[in-house]
Amino acid sequence: MTIPLDILMFAAMIGAILLGYPVALTIAGVAVIFAGVGVATGAFDSSLLGALGQRVFGVLTNTTLIAIPLFVFMGVMLEKSRIAEDLLEKMGRLFGPLPGGLGVSVVIVGALLAASTGIVGATVVAMGLIALPTMLRNGYDRKLASGIICTAGTLGQIIPPSTLLIILADVMSNAYQQAQYEEGKFSVSTLSVGQIFAAALMPGLLMVALYIIYLLVRAWWLPNDAPPLKEKVARPSAKETLLAVVPPILLIIAVLGSVLGGVATATEAASVGAVGAMLLAGYRMGGPARLIALGAFCFLVLAIAAGAAPVRLQRTDTGLTELLQGIFYGVLMLGVPPRFCWPSARASVRGS
Repeated sequence: MTIPLDILMFAAMIGAILLGYPVALTIAGVAVIFAGVGVATGAFDSSLLGALGQRVFGVLTNTTLIAIPLFVFMGVMLEKSRIAEDLLEKMGRLFGPLPGGLGVSVVIVGALLAASTGIVGATVVAMGLIALPTMLRNGYDRKLASGIICTAGTLGQIIPPSTLLIILADVMSNAYQQAQYEEGKFSVSTLSVGQIFAAALMPGLLMVALYIIYLLVRAWWLPNDAPPLKEKVARPSAKETLLAVVPPILLIIAVLGSVLGGVATATEAASVGAVGAMLLAGYRMGGPARLIALGAFCFLVLAIAAGAAPVRLQRTDTGLTELLQGIFYGVLMLGVPPRFCWPSARASVRGS
């Protein structure tokens, strides 16, 4: 009888994560332990471990996967700057007086945050802390309220730009190329992240529409499960609504529009989104407007200059021209010229 090491390894990984061990250490540790078990039982060839270094180097040099930490950074910036909370509060005041309106606002905010960041954690935490107590306090059914939070929060798994879709695109592209090699086709075509994003966009929007329709129908059929907002709150003005909705939409256009339009790759779009999230966070947290505008200008000049000359300097680039380019890029990254930057910085420090 053959021992199902793959099933045991998966169960051990889930058990270790549930016990509270760090995910990164759990995945690596369980893999190494079961590799040893496989060698001991003869189910695994120890010579395959010789390719471990090449696999690690291949992952580190995979430019597609660089987009993942950038999207995570975007989500953290939106969470820490309370942009997501402000958006949820405005949508709750806008749709709250309607039957099922709080649930609809949660779904809409979940869709906007999913299309802005592509990660799940920040969305679920923000909506769980803000929207769930409000829905329960207004008489929402507990099961319905919890389901709304979970479903709206996990829209980031299918609505692009999704970190899961990036990993899926990389795996599918490698498998597609390998299948073409086995068929004898050496002039292979690949699957890009943009194609995967385009394929997942309509199903994601369809899910959002179905969630909203279900909430409205259930609120009409069972009014006690999703009643209107009991508290008397003033509806936000058009200006307040625009100030809450426009920043995430601009971020969506900058990130998703550039990928679907073929203007940029997923990694390039993620870097643009990370910069946009920083600028939005600076504006939302009350940073000096002059300093924020200067940072945006420096990033714009850096992007233009990068198209004219290489940003990456190598050890062989020792000439005066390359040295001046490096100094110029460093100055832009620091947000200089100082005579424009330091007065605003000093004022902000003194004010705090």
